[in-house]
Amino acid sequence: MELLIGAIGFIICAYAVIANDVIQTLGTFMASNHNLKWWWLWLFAVSILSTTLIYGWVMHSGDVSYGRLLNIPLPSNLEWWYLLVPLTLLVITRIGIPVSTTFMILSVFSTGQVIEKMILKSVYGYALSFVFAIVVYVIISKKFESPLSLEKLDKHARKHYWLVAQWVSTGFLWSQWLIQDFANIFVFLPRKLSGTELLLALAVILIIMAYIFQKRGGKIQEIVNQKSNTKNIRSATIIDLIYGVFLFVFGNLNTIPMSTTWVFIGILAGRELAMTYLLNKNKIKYTYIIIAKDLGKVNIGLMVSVVIAFIVQYLK
Repeated sequence: MELLIGAIGFIICAYAVIANDVIQTLGTFMASNHNLKWWWLWLFAVSILSTTLIYGWVMHSGDVSYGRLLNIPLPSNLEWWYLLVPLTLLVITRIGIPVSTTFMILSVFSTGQVIEKMILKSVYGYALSFVFAIVVYVIISKKFESPLSLEKLDKHARKHYWLVAQWVSTGFLWSQWLIQDFANIFVFLPRKLSGTELLLALAVILIIMAYIFQKRGGKIQEIVNQKSNTKNIRSATIIDLIYGVFLFVFGNLNTIPMSTTWVFIGILAGRELAMTYLLNKNKIKYTYIIIAKDLGKVNIGLMVSVVIAFIVQYLK
């Protein structure tokens, strides 16, 4: 029974986590390459995923979470109520609300001290990424994001070096996100996987990724599509590079899991605010509303995860 619950929990988590968080890493990539066949984008993404997963498994002696589950042990008895968490995340994902999968999934398996550290690291991540994005886009907006600069880029019809730069930056970002979020996906499985378990888990993830790419990200992709210039290849490249660098530096300071969603929303918010202030000040009120809505949506995940964690602790 525990084996079945673990398998079901893993499958639901894999779909819900990837579907909910795919906008963070591959959202701008899919938006700016909407004219390409979905399976080309899928092949690119799964090749990096497979490499990152197998590398982590080899380097950490079977631990695919890169050490982020060391302080979050698998319960000795997996009861049915643990599935309440991934099922709730699945419903929220289908509705199209971006939430922190880290808080929702890991809080139920964590102690209060670990949860506090996760929340603090995520809040700091949002604040620092917000400020970091503002500084970067105050410097580059007029040169890279103004209507005139984008028009000049369009005249040269997606120059090859921007195409290469985008795929490289996306690959780097995707690998850094996976290192952070493999913990959320594999939390229902043993902390050390055998070779057979690794291959079976990888096969499940590849099928889920194919479905998500075929649907072009689903409803949550709208959060990226409504932001300024995200379908422009140069803009998408810069977003991915900033996010990837921030995850690499801040996310790897320690092995405490963090919410990549909060960091992503922080970067988009800082970017949108800086661009609006410099390029279109008459939309500043609308920008504040969008930022507040996005922040409100990710806080839903935090509130729901705390409630579910209390429910599971009560059921225990």
